[in-house]
Amino acid sequence: MCDQTFLAIVFGPCDKCSNEKPLRAVYIKSEQLSYCSLCVEMMATEGLHENETLASLKNEAESLKGKLEEERAKLHDVELHQVAERVEALGQFVMKTRRTLKGHGNKVLCMDWCKDKRRIVSSSQDGKVIVWDSFTTNKEHAVTMPCTWVMACAYAPSGCAIACGGLDNKCSVYPLTFDKNENMAAKKKSVAMHTNYLSACSFTNSDMQILTASGDGTCALWDVESGQLLQSFHGHGADVLCLDLAPSETGNTFVSGGCDKKAMVWDMRSGQCIQSFETHDSDINSVRYYPSGDAFASGSDDATCRLYDLRADREVAIYSKESIIFGASSVDFSLSGRLLFAGYNDYTINVWDVLKGSRVSILFGHENRVSTLRVSPDGTAFCSGSWDHTLRIWA
Repeated sequence: MCDQTFLAIVFGPCDKCSNEKPLRAVYIKSEQLSYCSLCVEMMATEGLHENETLASLKNEAESLKGKLEEERAKLHDVELHQVAERVEALGQFVMKTRRTLKGHGNKVLCMDWCKDKRRIVSSSQDGKVIVWDSFTTNKEHAVTMPCTWVMACAYAPSGCAIACGGLDNKCSVYPLTFDKNENMAAKKKSVAMHTNYLSACSFTNSDMQILTASGDGTCALWDVESGQLLQSFHGHGADVLCLDLAPSETGNTFVSGGCDKKAMVWDMRSGQCIQSFETHDSDINSVRYYPSGDAFASGSDDATCRLYDLRADREVAIYSKESIIFGASSVDFSLSGRLLFAGYNDYTINVWDVLKGSRVSILFGHENRVSTLRVSPDGTAFCSGSWDHTLRIWA
């Protein structure tokens, strides 16, 4: 979301010409260098053949893109909603707020469920990270971060640690203990360091590795124990706002979305982008894998949610209505994958029938924009966080 986009310009000596100028991060064989804009342009033109220009290469790339789209279109023989016509329509169902979690002093920006299906971690613009018991609404732990705008938080798979970060450009990991009097800040471990704000983080299938996304346009995989960078992912042309790990236990892919309107699927082992989708008209605020791992959904500031099939390598559905004019900030699937929950900037949560593409419910309750939304691990409820300072659990 544009409200959460910050630009940091670094001045210093260029690694190529040594002049003091505004610098841009350039990656050569995974090594980060700081070049001024003139050196970046000169580097881009190195190795060009005779009569070749950057403009001609751009035109060639665009024509190749067009040919790829034509090949994709040949396989596009039927729409998802047409295939789903024979599927029985969903009956009426009622979801309402069952718990309200109050305690943050400012906008709730992110939340995550623990694997125990009970505890929740949330982060806020007030600089606080709170661990909640969703059954009793009690606060079990609270951490005050050194900065405001804690835009990312995640629960470790074991439930024994949490990770968080934001405008401090870092991802910090805090171990959780049963001792209520213990100073958690003293046990803080700084794991990841980006050159711009941290926008999202997620543990992999163990507590030992963590994946981060940042406003510096990159994603990165880190070793939690040593803080070592294991793999970096470069390809986005602007701030990366969100990421999601493939659900398979052996899944080595993740998807990211950002301000360049692109959703990109990455191989964690090679660091390469293996699929890219660019059909949104504005920033992608949220991405979430379908439970089977064969597709993913995205929510964008263009007021639409979209479904991409990885096997068909294309967009297969758009979830939108003319009456919806506000951006979608967060999306998640029900456990079966039949429903898509989407939080919007108009304070509502829309529930979509994934197969038929129709809206089946609107949930009201929040008094400001819905910023984050996650379905519980057992699928019995989902939690939403909002700029109204509260989290709500719906079932």
